[in-house]
Amino acid sequence: MTGDAIIDNHARRRRLLKLGGATIALAAIVVIPNRTDAAVNAALRAALKYQGKPEGDKNCANCVQFVPGASAKEPGGCKVIPNDTEISPQGYCVAWAKKV
Repeated sequence: MTGDAIIDNHARRRRLLKLGGATIALAAIVVIPNRTDAAVNAALRAALKYQGKPEGDKNCANCVQFVPGASAKEPGGCKVIPNDTEISPQGYCVAWAKKV
């Protein structure tokens, strides 16, 4: 193998590695924004005994504190649990108050 051929192989390998790195970085940019909006306030959830299932007919969807998500089935927020965007409409906690 000549010196020029070796240099060509190294240049190809570098281009391939750069392309692979750029592909991985682009994939992360495309996938991550969908998850960056999600946030969980674990400390307040625990303090309010939040659970992802209803307590009888009491659920977040019929609670005055619930802030609905994009659709009726998607997670939303809670006025009592700030910075938490993953509250299930079917969830429940001890701060539940019937929506009028």
